[in-house]
Amino acid sequence: MESDANGERPAGSPAAGVVHSLSQRHETLATIESLTGGLLSASVVEIAGVSGIYRGGLVVYATELKSELADVPAELLAQRGPVDPDVAVALAEGGRRRCRADWGLATTGVAGPQPQDDKPVGLVYVAAAGPNGTAVRQLDLTGGRDHIRSAAVIEALRLLAERIHEADAAEAEAEAEAAEADAVAG
Repeated sequence: MESDANGERPAGSPAAGVVHSLSQRHETLATIESLTGGLLSASVVEIAGVSGIYRGGLVVYATELKSELADVPAELLAQRGPVDPDVAVALAEGGRRRCRADWGLATTGVAGPQPQDDKPVGLVYVAAAGPNGTAVRQLDLTGGRDHIRSAAVIEALRLLAERIHEADAAEAEAEAEAAEADAVAG
């Protein structure tokens, strides 16, 4: 297994944890990738039992495909370029809609070896869109192209795992409040 943004190897498989959690929730996932070029989807589909949760993915490496296939507004891409937090959000949300999934997980950034549109090598954005909204995270990664891409995959899966955990906590809290209200009313 590759190392994460801090150069550490994660305990267990981040993809396996996400697949298990989504299976427990009976929810689905779509991946929308730019800089990772299919590496994220490959890490997800290697997990046994993934067919129950994985809808599919989009690899939109070319800028115009981000708009055409993942519904990223062309104006946003023209103004800010493909490496931008709002583009990452739009990728996650658009891909989620296009693939008809409960969750969308997106990556965009600069893997190198050269900067792109004045954005430094290692600048990466990952975004997770789901029933509880969308979150984006900026990563400032170091190392070679392979490390940047693999660390982006690990960090994207970690972000999704956090969002799923937050959804679980919010649902548990709502259930507890409902039970308390029933007890008071009863």
